[in-house]
Amino acid sequence: MDQAPGSPDQHQAAQGLPSCYRHPDRETGIRCTRCERPICPECMVSASVGFQCPECVRSGSGTGHAATASRPRTITGSAVISGDPRLVTKILLGVNLAVFLAVLADKTLVLRLDLVGAAFSPQLGQVVGVADGEWYRLVTSMFLHQEIWHIAFNMLGLWWLGGPLEAALGRVRFLALYMLSGLAGSALTYLLAAPNQGALGASGAIFGLLGATIVLMRRMNYDLRPVIALLALNLLFTFTWSGIAWEAHIGGLVAGGVIAFGMVHAPARRRSLVQFGTCALVLMAIIVTVVLRTQSLT
Repeated sequence: MDQAPGSPDQHQAAQGLPSCYRHPDRETGIRCTRCERPICPECMVSASVGFQCPECVRSGSGTGHAATASRPRTITGSAVISGDPRLVTKILLGVNLAVFLAVLADKTLVLRLDLVGAAFSPQLGQVVGVADGEWYRLVTSMFLHQEIWHIAFNMLGLWWLGGPLEAALGRVRFLALYMLSGLAGSALTYLLAAPNQGALGASGAIFGLLGATIVLMRRMNYDLRPVIALLALNLLFTFTWSGIAWEAHIGGLVAGGVIAFGMVHAPARRRSLVQFGTCALVLMAIIVTVVLRTQSLT
């Protein structure tokens, strides 16, 4: 049976309606689809699904997503860097230079930080090497240089290749690429070189950047001839000059190419999973290589 206007039941129903959070004197039955706060018709903003309140529209650009979701993205899905596009590159360059200056001040640092499998050091009077538990040498050797021409060549490569890659991959992905490429170079050197043969330098990481540059340029349909020529020239030096740890160059090159391929070809829906998984697989291969080589030397 119909009720007359102003009946007690109708007033009770009206009193149960919430008030607009921006206009407390206005009752409404509409809520923001994002924050679920009640909003009156004056505050409602049409969205792809339902209505949103003004604050959610401002924070998410009216898309129904977080504000960062509408930021421009690179080919790897990373947000376009708004600050210094070479920040990580400069930090890595600074660390290499700082270690180089430390070596100039204390020559024994080379004996303590370079990559060696297992050897007796007359200068230190003890057995040193990764197989003796000094696993940190796999990392420290990546930032270690003795000669000015060596660090100059590597830092020039880091500056040329690092900036564009950091901008394309994003800072975190670029740092992962650099470190894993360097570690892969150290691991392959540890595996194949003589146990008492020392090695040092950022060449493994630089070759990783070179491999990643080739993959990225191929993905973006750029002319590969200049970078292929650069790679060929570097490989020529690698296998013709004496005193060069070719294992580090090849290990870094392969790891950098694999990591970059996983980053730039990852499907959009599973991008983070594929990219993280690729880095994890490379890291696992490095760990297995180091463990197996250590077992064979002990």
